[in-house]
Amino acid sequence: MKINIKKCKYEDLFLLQKIGCETYKETFQHLNTRENMEAYLEKAFNSEQLEKELTNASSSFFFLYFNEELAGYLKVNVNEAQTDKIGDEALEIERIYIRYKFQGQGLGKYLINTGLEIAKELNKKQVWLGVWERNKDAIKFYKKMGFVETRTHFFYMGQEKQTDLIMVKMQI
Repeated sequence: MKINIKKCKYEDLFLLQKIGCETYKETFQHLNTRENMEAYLEKAFNSEQLEKELTNASSSFFFLYFNEELAGYLKVNVNEAQTDKIGDEALEIERIYIRYKFQGQGLGKYLINTGLEIAKELNKKQVWLGVWERNKDAIKFYKKMGFVETRTHFFYMGQEKQTDLIMVKMQI
């Protein structure tokens, strides 16, 4: 079993777009309408949006490879790139997705730990993420990893207003 992580570059835009759409649909398609899913994917994963995110110095994407095959990815944000006003001493894990066929092999834990390590390198005192209140498996996983629910914020999936739990882990 060989696990590698690689920081994404601008040249990775189309591969990022492909895995982003694939993993998001695998995770949430069965819980949302087709119209809302399509609207969200167009907004979040269009080339212009991803280019903006990839070139933002306060955001970083990482590809996760398992036995040389792209298995998932991670996106972290600091400073103004955070999707909520948590603070300058915080790092946000905005996206953490593992392709369906690679789930259950500890890769999510590997990506969370990568995010925690990045936060430590940047001297961030807390790591936070938002997770949809209906994503019970993810909530259970994040709690197991030491994250605590602190509050909520709203997220739009197309036209539907959904509630995300804000979960925080303090750095030691």
